[in-house]
Amino acid sequence: MIAQFFRRLAPVGLPGKLILGVVASVVLSLASPAIAQSTSAFSLNGFGTFGLARTTTDDVEFVRDISQARGVGSEWSALIDSVLGLQAAWHVTPQFEAVVQATSRYRYDRTFTPDISWGFVKYNPTPNLSLRAGRLGTEFFMMADSRWVGYSFLTVRPPGDFFWYLPFYSIHGADAAITVPLGESVLRAKTFYGHSDGRIPLADEQWDIAGSPMVGAFLEYQYGPWLARASYANIRFKNDLPVAPVLKKALGIDLSAQDAAFLATRDTRTDYYSLGLVYDQGPWQAQLMLNHIEQGSNALQCSDGGYALLGYRVGQVTPYLGYSWVLSKARGTGPSAVTAYVMQDSRADQQTTFAGMRWDVVRNVALKAQWDAIDGESSSLFPYRQDNRARWDGRMNVFSLTLDFVF
Repeated sequence: MIAQFFRRLAPVGLPGKLILGVVASVVLSLASPAIAQSTSAFSLNGFGTFGLARTTTDDVEFVRDISQARGVGSEWSALIDSVLGLQAAWHVTPQFEAVVQATSRYRYDRTFTPDISWGFVKYNPTPNLSLRAGRLGTEFFMMADSRWVGYSFLTVRPPGDFFWYLPFYSIHGADAAITVPLGESVLRAKTFYGHSDGRIPLADEQWDIAGSPMVGAFLEYQYGPWLARASYANIRFKNDLPVAPVLKKALGIDLSAQDAAFLATRDTRTDYYSLGLVYDQGPWQAQLMLNHIEQGSNALQCSDGGYALLGYRVGQVTPYLGYSWVLSKARGTGPSAVTAYVMQDSRADQQTTFAGMRWDVVRNVALKAQWDAIDGESSSLFPYRQDNRARWDGRMNVFSLTLDFVF
């Protein structure tokens, strides 16, 4: 019966490797209690999402963020939201821990090849101080480090207008976090430094951002059901965008030395500022997030974005309503028509109204359905794929269904 079930899933676009991964996760979820009982020092957990999505247009392809090479159109697809993750932790001593996390999701190279997303050692010299080193998840914005754990989010996926500009999922480096109790409240601070690990797709090419230095910090304050965070981070890109080969292949245009210098990203810095506020008590859940991104390269437009979300739980069902927006700031057209064409690709000016429902079917399993109504300018092409500039009017609806689980 299991084999028949996965044969039915294959036509909707779930890749074979991910299907095998889901089977493996079921086996491991059954085995993990026995593993945990055999030794309290070792734990094995996992998470996953099987998601389907479609839009009302084929003029552009909708993506979860700019780390994905292709997106979804008017046909149902499991491409952008499906993921499987496994995490193992070894508690060597009460103060020392080693963690490894692997995930399989749709990547820059159009595959679901598993990747080590986390691999670090953690040391707590005191109860209030935590030190980590290795491959770490990025925390540029609030909740950014858990973006692929669908079960942890009320919505189907993190609102794109706020998170699209973050294709960074891990760094090779270190961080330090300190927690300070203040009566009934808690103050927490973290700082990190490392080098990026990954690539960003650009048409049929890839922008290599591996080795780009990143640094950041945040300050967080919690009082009862309220949680507020202010954060800052930046990245200095090690390599240029592969603009020349893309233009040559797509339009047969040779990029001049002057235009290449104007569009350079090498050794330019991008700064990320954000504020987040979360309320979670009883049946109510609310979130408000704001960001400002300052791009150091002429090839990329600076932007402001944010979202507001409100949910109310009734039994096992939580309906929710939200609104998000993103607006980039044009830098002009540059020295030529070629630079103007390239700069247009990072243009974003749109608003999204979204509504959905989460049903916690059983413990650790949730079903979600969501509708996104996107209303933007026809010039708003970022971060969509396979755009038809002549036909795109900036508007579309996105329908999504997901099954999220943790074990």
